[in-house]
Amino acid sequence: MANNLLIAFSLNLLSTWMGAFGALFFKLGSSGKLTVKGLLHNYKLLLGFLFYGVSTVPFIYSLKFEPLSVVYPFVSMSYVWIMLLSKAFLNEEINTKKKIAVIFLIVGISLIGLSAR
Repeated sequence: MANNLLIAFSLNLLSTWMGAFGALFFKLGSSGKLTVKGLLHNYKLLLGFLFYGVSTVPFIYSLKFEPLSVVYPFVSMSYVWIMLLSKAFLNEEINTKKKIAVIFLIVGISLIGLSAR
């Protein structure tokens, strides 16, 4: 049973990482023209849609291994990845409040994971 949780967690890790890259590309592509033609020619937005869409596949597959009430809270790991990617690619600030929030988030996710058994 612990193996199922590890599989679900790994799939969600992949899913949230890909979804975070989708959000990053949405941000990078948001400065372009937001017309239908502009959207179709904006490769950054298209990459965002691709990453977001593909990220659902490992998430859906992870639902085979654990209950939704255990799997879904792992999606909040995307906040952690977004913060790190924003710092790395957009030079956004990571202040103390954000660091504390991430610690609480990880503790909460861990407690939910541990409660699965």
